Amino acid sequence: MGRYLAKRLLLAIPILFGVSVIVFLFLRLIPGDPAQVMLGEKATPQALAEIRQEMGLDKPLYVQYSRYMVKLLQGDLGRSITSHTRVTEELGARFPATVELTIAAMIVALLIGIPAGIISATRQYSFFDNASMFVALLGVSMPVFWLGLMLLWFFSFYLGWFPMSARLDVSFDIPTITNLYVVDSILAGNWAALANSLWHLVLPAVALGTIPMATFARMTRSSMLEVLRQDYVRTARSKGLAERLVIAKHSLKNALIPVVTVIGLEFGLLLNGAVMTETIFAWPGIGKLAFDAIMQRDFPLLQGILLLVAAAFVLINLAVDMIYAYLDPRIHYE
Repeated sequence: MGRYLAKRLLLAIPILFGVSVIVFLFLRLIPGDPAQVMLGEKATPQALAEIRQEMGLDKPLYVQYSRYMVKLLQGDLGRSITSHTRVTEELGARFPATVELTIAAMIVALLIGIPAGIISATRQYSFFDNASMFVALLGVSMPVFWLGLMLLWFFSFYLGWFPMSARLDVSFDIPTITNLYVVDSILAGNWAALANSLWHLVLPAVALGTIPMATFARMTRSSMLEVLRQDYVRTARSKGLAERLVIAKHSLKNALIPVVTVIGLEFGLLLNGAVMTETIFAWPGIGKLAFDAIMQRDFPLLQGILLLVAAAFVLINLAVDMIYAYLDPRIHYE
């Protein structure tokens, strides 16, 4: 297992290198001049030339990329064009917010989607099966930005039950240890701040978790139906085992293998695709940061965000492979 992990981590190096090349080149194709963004529309040609020279934008692309790689290998992702702070500091401050929102969305999706899929499979063609699959189809088809706006309008603006933005009310002051407000509230023993941070998470987590929830429900139902038709399940039933044992012990574990694949992919997509949700709910994560970086042509910041997301995808896929070995003892990694 250790050798397999080392091999996968080594294979991640050329993958991330390829991602860095593609990201670097494609970002240079985006219309707009970073120097113009920094100095404004009224900047003189001389001032623009000085900024381009200072940032190295007047050099050929291969020179710019070689300088970027030298700094990257030293752990330096550069400085943001707009805020002039280090990209690593920006990511360190914003990424925990995205992780917290993603985990909350996944919890919502898993707690509703997988049980719904199991019940639908065991009660095929029942009213619950038809209703849950209709809701799942609706959830997959519903745009995240529209759902987010509707949730904000109804539950925050109209009913006033949930806050409209931010991660925590300004009246709370908790020490920043992990920058995950839920975790930091627990570590500080501030239960009021914990409740408040969870309350802020509800609407964006529901909006972000709706599509994965529908996907998990449909995938779990399909996988469970396939497993329930297998001979070993019929044998377990013929031995007189209770139906709940047949489902929990003999069916669910095998049915979860393809579901785990989808869970891993969805988790990576949520880390990368929370741009609309974070923008609508003013959630200070890397999705909102990426949106601002695109609008401001902040190349160093956007490069750092995309590299971070690519690295997260690699690690998530590796974790999924490890879970396979637990779910199916026939799988061995040499």
